[in-house]
Amino acid sequence: METLNVNGYDIAYLDVGQSTGNRPPLVLVHGTLGDFRTWNAVLGPLSKRHRVIALSLRRFFPEHWDGIGNDYLMSQHVEDVIGFIEKLNAGPVDLIGHSRGGHIGFRVAQARPDLLRKLVLAEPGGDLEPALQPLTPPPGPVPLGPRIPLAAEMVQNGDIDGALALFVDGIDGEGSWAKWSAAPRQQLRDNIQTLLGQVGENRKPFLKREAESIKTPTLLIGGGDTKGALAVNWRVLAEHIPGARTAIIPGTRHWMFEQAPQEFCEIVLEFLAA
Repeated sequence: METLNVNGYDIAYLDVGQSTGNRPPLVLVHGTLGDFRTWNAVLGPLSKRHRVIALSLRRFFPEHWDGIGNDYLMSQHVEDVIGFIEKLNAGPVDLIGHSRGGHIGFRVAQARPDLLRKLVLAEPGGDLEPALQPLTPPPGPVPLGPRIPLAAEMVQNGDIDGALALFVDGIDGEGSWAKWSAAPRQQLRDNIQTLLGQVGENRKPFLKREAESIKTPTLLIGGGDTKGALAVNWRVLAEHIPGARTAIIPGTRHWMFEQAPQEFCEIVLEFLAA
């Protein structure tokens, strides 16, 4: 593990592999309750061709945050990723963002397209502006957004497993958390306090004009079995990001790169090499 001081914060990251040919570094940005370990299943295949840099966002593991402070914000995370890429001093990079990290990747491409060569968004999280929302709610679990304050309250009351079940089941369907194995469960436990910061960050929705402004070549990936808003977001954004490509990995859900790492890497590497 290494660290890079960005905007007054030491961002922890893993740096593995070497780029072959003229390929730039590949930066990986995790989602809510994740960290640089989120990508363990795909670090091997991706690093055969690329220098892969997986970072942990501000306030995530290896920090054990107490939830106190006002710098857990989407805007702060976007500025941190921009600053991180700048400090790498490696020219434009390729970037993969998952869930919250996908939202961050979208905002980086919007604000600083000069820092990116290619962009991969794996089920980016967030809300769509009303003009982009489907006329009828998508089938799936109860929307995740309203669950976050409830889960945060459970964290404050010491009910960690209850909060995690509420969060995971809100993404993958009721009863999903109970089926998770020990290692991924622990990773989410290590980051559970970050839910407290997410409650009041007032994340901005995706706007149609913002999607239309993205100039970075973009691939959007979804799990074939993902339900609810996360199954809608990437499809809608793909309709409005100029020249966007899409891919679906059958039989997987939101954490598709853990459930089908080989298929995920094949799709990503083909896109990055094109």
